[in-house]
Amino acid sequence: MSELTCLELSVVLWLVHVLCQAGIGTKELSARYLFSSRDKPAIPSGFMAGRATRALATYVENFTPFAALTVALIATRHSVGIWPTVWILARIVYLPLYLFNAIYVRSIAWGIGLVAMLIMLARLAGS
Repeated sequence: MSELTCLELSVVLWLVHVLCQAGIGTKELSARYLFSSRDKPAIPSGFMAGRATRALATYVENFTPFAALTVALIATRHSVGIWPTVWILARIVYLPLYLFNAIYVRSIAWGIGLVAMLIMLARLAGS
């Protein structure tokens, strides 16, 4: 996949995370709360809503540098081969692994995504 395609898919994946969190959260928190301004944070009682929230937070933390690297690579017309695709695939796999508490495999998926970003950074820095 091209860097631009991976960037587009990364936004779609962000939306999947948001909808997953909202869908699971709706089961544990009232719809009234979810549509409110959330002045007082409610803590969901179940594991899945908490995991979906943390998975979204982790995605946003990783999405930001990925998007910056990808835009910089596109702007400088550099290609890094399969590494943006590797990042996308690692992040796709990460969400269900996080939700279902596959702790070691989840960490491996996260690490693969990190390595992909580091390779992208090295390519950008080396140009």
